[in-house]
Amino acid sequence: MAGRVLFLPGDGIGPEVLREARRVLEAVGEVYGHRFDIVEAPIGDGALERFGDPLPEDTRALAVEVDAVLVGAVGLAVRSAHGTEVDASRGLLDLRRLLGNHANLRPVSVPEALVARSPLRPERVRGVDLVVVRELLGGIYYGRPRGIEDGVAFDTEIYTEEEIRRISVSAFELARTRRRKVTSIDKANVLESSIFWRRIAEGVSRDYPDIEFSSMLVDNCAMQLIRDPRQFDVLLTSNLFGDILSDEAAVLVGSLGMLPSASVGGDIGLYEPVHGAAPDIAGRGIANPVGAILSVAMMLDLTFALPDEEGAVRAAVNRVLEDGYGTVDLHADGGRAPVSTARMGELIVGALGTVGKADQ
Repeated sequence: MAGRVLFLPGDGIGPEVLREARRVLEAVGEVYGHRFDIVEAPIGDGALERFGDPLPEDTRALAVEVDAVLVGAVGLAVRSAHGTEVDASRGLLDLRRLLGNHANLRPVSVPEALVARSPLRPERVRGVDLVVVRELLGGIYYGRPRGIEDGVAFDTEIYTEEEIRRISVSAFELARTRRRKVTSIDKANVLESSIFWRRIAEGVSRDYPDIEFSSMLVDNCAMQLIRDPRQFDVLLTSNLFGDILSDEAAVLVGSLGMLPSASVGGDIGLYEPVHGAAPDIAGRGIANPVGAILSVAMMLDLTFALPDEEGAVRAAVNRVLEDGYGTVDLHADGGRAPVSTARMGELIVGALGTVGKADQ
């Protein structure tokens, strides 16, 4: 099989973690006999400085010509350009809109090797396996009007019936492949947009009588994610709530650096670790590349229909974790000192050649 992948290293730790993700993807090609043509392009803060645009035209052109896009991290700061506030992270929002990927899938599971490394008690996190299905192209991130004028700041939360319906269908269809439970998250006791969200989600649920469905207020969900995370299977969320709750759920695994994501719904899938640019640790060689590597695993499955290869990457990651290795954010145990970003990638590549289908 041959495929073409656009790598957008981006800002901060993005280039460091994507370097290891690339090594893993290339190793998959070697082990399984595939060819991945990898091209790189700028996005984010660096692109804004060089081209005056966080998503330059050349990057846009490449993004719609490849089979999949992998992003490292986007956005370091807000700056003023030509009298207008320009946020480099808008490059990522524009990319999502360009590709038309309305559904962001953020799986959160706790491997047995990380149960003891979680800041929560083992009985709370053992067996956790949930997916946040986040609406990605609507809500407050895209709503107009927005701005800062005359001492007043304002953003607008807007959702159409079609936007809520299509992300709800995505969540229910995913639940049919899992434990058949959907929990829709809103703030329907306060917000009109959430009242509307709940009404549409409940309507879609009637088309899926085989799926257990409930709605939950977002503040209660934030508490329940820590109190009893195993109750959740598929979480259906708006753009803003999904962003926040999935970051909170990273505590269950022990580090934001562990979580991958896939943005689907358009013709070309967009994959990225959940974490941001983390400029405070950029260039130090200590960032966790596992979220980026597991994003490659999701890409192998969802874009290239290679479930065995996807399973092999996951098995390789688990093998390395079981051997007691981890970057500093994982508080590596087993008597081992934390390893560098590059070493973690090297270990996973090495494990990839030894795992078999029985490990997957």
